[in-house]
Amino acid sequence: MTTSSATAIDPQLEAAFLAIAADPAVAGALRQLKADEPSTLDEQKRVVEIPSPPFGEARRAQHYLARMRDLGLAEACLDAEGNVVGLRHGVGRRPKLVVSAHLDTVFAAGTDVAVREKDGVLYAPGIGDDGRGLAVLLALLRALNTAKLRTVGDIMFVGTVGEEGLGDLRGVKALFRDHADIDGFISIDKMGVHRIVNQASGSRRTGITFKGPGGHSFNDFGQPSAIHAMGRAIAKIADIRTPADPKTTFTIGIVEGGQSVNAIAGRATMLVDMRSSQRDAMLELERAVLGLIESAVADENRRWGSDKISFQLESVGDRPAGVTPANAIIVQAARRSVAAVAGGIDAQLVVSSTDANIAMSRGIPAVTIGGGGEGGDAHTTGEWYKPTESHLGPQSALLLVLALAGLDGVTQPMLRRGPAWTAAEACCNAIDS
Repeated sequence: MTTSSATAIDPQLEAAFLAIAADPAVAGALRQLKADEPSTLDEQKRVVEIPSPPFGEARRAQHYLARMRDLGLAEACLDAEGNVVGLRHGVGRRPKLVVSAHLDTVFAAGTDVAVREKDGVLYAPGIGDDGRGLAVLLALLRALNTAKLRTVGDIMFVGTVGEEGLGDLRGVKALFRDHADIDGFISIDKMGVHRIVNQASGSRRTGITFKGPGGHSFNDFGQPSAIHAMGRAIAKIADIRTPADPKTTFTIGIVEGGQSVNAIAGRATMLVDMRSSQRDAMLELERAVLGLIESAVADENRRWGSDKISFQLESVGDRPAGVTPANAIIVQAARRSVAAVAGGIDAQLVVSSTDANIAMSRGIPAVTIGGGGEGGDAHTTGEWYKPTESHLGPQSALLLVLALAGLDGVTQPMLRRGPAWTAAEACCNAIDS
């Protein structure tokens, strides 16, 4: 879903960008990022070929930890949840800005993750989502170090676990649980540079287990069936009408149950995914779904004059919705950084579910940006990546980080501590004279 990005760039932010762009060391870093793109692609291929299935990210995390330490973050470590966390100190220490990419993929253990190349296109599960983000994060760190760019604020580089599927953002949830001093959050996820996520699509994922007495299909005919009850529920849920604005969606993604073709099912389960860009709409949908499940169970029991069918609910995912306003400094800075490297093109603001959900839901300024290049077929084994102008990803990320964290001797941070920063609230962040 795309939203408007027509908000004018704040004059102070524009002045900061001009000052940063005029700095010779920054210009050198931008040139380096373009020249080093082959190394960034090698990094991307290397990390993608280390399997990182759901809840099995440890091997890739160890590799990523070693790479962070190689690039100067000697104190980088694995936190209690398995995230890779490294801090690059600024001269003023605040604000603290997180730059992250996620370590996990949607692919089960045993999936062939070897990278294949054909006609300049790379093919591998996870090559773009989020192999590209992981490579760009390291390229950004390398460019900061090589150009000896000192920021005012601290930059926390993070490779998160559990971004995908039933991981339920467990890595980034732990990050914010353990670090109460995070002032801004950038996630690098997927490809391109022309889309900026500033609205978080929330989701509630629920497992529903239907239970009944079961029995033989002939001898016990007349007993209610757990699968029949689930089927009634699915039919009712499928007829729900959801609003287009805010975009609100649902799907029943997995169904299981029964023991035999000639048995009345005593147990059946389904997983329901419910999403919306607004919390109230999502909760209203959830209430409707649960009401229809109750009705379906009652219908199955009534059909057979029984009370033996019941159901249980289990939450298997809760991703909060949120928004970083279009006029927030972090959003304006993300747009301005894209325009600076992409010939003045204004990026579109979009809605998605990413690691940035957690920050947005807490009122902490956050965006998700792309890592450059082209790609497609994400979450399939045919996923592909083409490095068309791929250097624009790390270049725009560099400018965004410098604008927000401040460049020592050149600009003060445009990001400051406090909820829901907007352009109007950034007046205290003057440029050094």
